[in-house]
Amino acid sequence: MAEAAKWYVVHTYSGYENTVKATIEKTVETRQLQDIIHQVSIPMETVTEITDNGPKTYDRKLFPGYVLVKMVMTDEAWYIIKNVRGVTGFISAGSNKPVPLTEDEIYSLGVEKREIVVGYDVGDTVTVIDGPLSGFNGEVEMLDIEKNKVRVTVSMFGRETPVELELDQVEVVSE
Repeated sequence: MAEAAKWYVVHTYSGYENTVKATIEKTVETRQLQDIIHQVSIPMETVTEITDNGPKTYDRKLFPGYVLVKMVMTDEAWYIIKNVRGVTGFISAGSNKPVPLTEDEIYSLGVEKREIVVGYDVGDTVTVIDGPLSGFNGEVEMLDIEKNKVRVTVSMFGRETPVELELDQVEVVSE
C-alpha cells in the first residue's frame, strides 16, 4: 500500500501547525494507522538574523497555516485529518476531493530528496544527455551532490566553456 501514498496539503489555523502535526501523529500511533498515514511534515527554513546582540539563528515555517501529510487517501484517513482541531480542510482544485502534490512540487519544497547515484567523478569525460547542450562531451570539473549540481567543461566553437548542470543531465562516456 506504500506505493499509493501521496503528499497532501492540509490547511490549518495560523499558529496551529505544530498542534495539528502532533495530534495527527498521536492519532496514527494510538489507532495504529501507520500503513495509511505515513508522515506529517511542516516545511521549515533556517534563518540567521543579525541583531545588536549578534547573530540569532532560528527555524521559520515556509508556509504558515499549512501542514503536509503523506498518506493513502481513504475515507477513514480523510475523516481523521479533517476532524483534527485546528484543521480547516485539504487543499483541492475546486472540488471536495483533495489534490496530491506532484513529485516536482515535493522535491522543490525539500520534503523528500531524490536519491541520485552518480557514476562519474571529477576528471571523468561525460556526455550531456539533457538540455540545450545535449550531445556535447566534456570533462567533470566540480561535483556538488548536496545541491544536485555538476560543472562540466564543454568545448564549444573551439573554446572551453564551463557549464553548470544537474547531476542527472550527464552520463559517463562509454569507451
